[in-house]
Amino acid sequence: MPETTMPQLAIPRFTGHADPADVVTALRTVGACIIENRLSAEKLDALRADLDPLIGSSSGGHDDFHGFETTRIGALLAHSAEVHELATDPLVLDVGSEFLGEWCHRMQLMLTQVIAIGPSETDQSLHRDRLAWGGFIPAEIEPQLNTMWAISDFTADNGATRIVPGSADWDPERRATPDDVLQATMPAGSVLIFTGSVLHSGAANESTGVRVGVNIDYCLDWLRQEENQYLSCPPEVASAFSPELASLIGYTGGGFVLGYWSDPHDPTEGKTRQAEVAVGNQVADDVSVFTDAVTPA
Repeated sequence: MPETTMPQLAIPRFTGHADPADVVTALRTVGACIIENRLSAEKLDALRADLDPLIGSSSGGHDDFHGFETTRIGALLAHSAEVHELATDPLVLDVGSEFLGEWCHRMQLMLTQVIAIGPSETDQSLHRDRLAWGGFIPAEIEPQLNTMWAISDFTADNGATRIVPGSADWDPERRATPDDVLQATMPAGSVLIFTGSVLHSGAANESTGVRVGVNIDYCLDWLRQEENQYLSCPPEVASAFSPELASLIGYTGGGFVLGYWSDPHDPTEGKTRQAEVAVGNQVADDVSVFTDAVTPA
């Protein structure tokens, strides 16, 4: 009998007004999906106006993994007010809350970066982003949700993100073959949403243009963020953010007793504060979860 193989999964595609429940189902079965044309032409123009000068003043990477012809720029919330709307996109937040909510009190923003893949860049190695925490998180816990916003068209020639559909459930030792890999081609203004467990990578750019994407990732609130948001966006920067965005990057309580602080300039010994206070925001309504769980020693 000839050997049979399972048909390859496709990357699901949705319109810009997708039902969050459908997106979550796609993430749990395939590990990725594309929301097409989520951004307007006017929003794209505004993003490019903010990002193009940053890209033009930056250089490529320093190793094969990051890409010698790939420019990466972080701390985007401090650089671009236009990126704030991407980070707090209602559809993405609804999907993230449902997808990650099984394992955390709330999700938090993990990193923001421009990834601009230049001509002559080669394929990045396939990898899982969850390995940012090593292999210490149990496989049954999904720690992360990622987005890649297409600021330019993502094509097969210019480096559209490579995805291995279904690989989130693979044995860690299994290796992808070329037949397992698909590219997340999509028009500018679309967003690729994918999990921290699915194999993926940047692709080779065989075109003459630059593929520009904005990568915004989220994780469980009890994990350390990959990009240190308190250094990228210290209180004097984050105090200008909306309360929603400030909370999302970590200026709020996480879990039960995570995230409180003591002012080093306050002479009142032992006085602790909720994180919201550092950026001038009111303490979250659910802070009782934070305080009621503390048993005096």
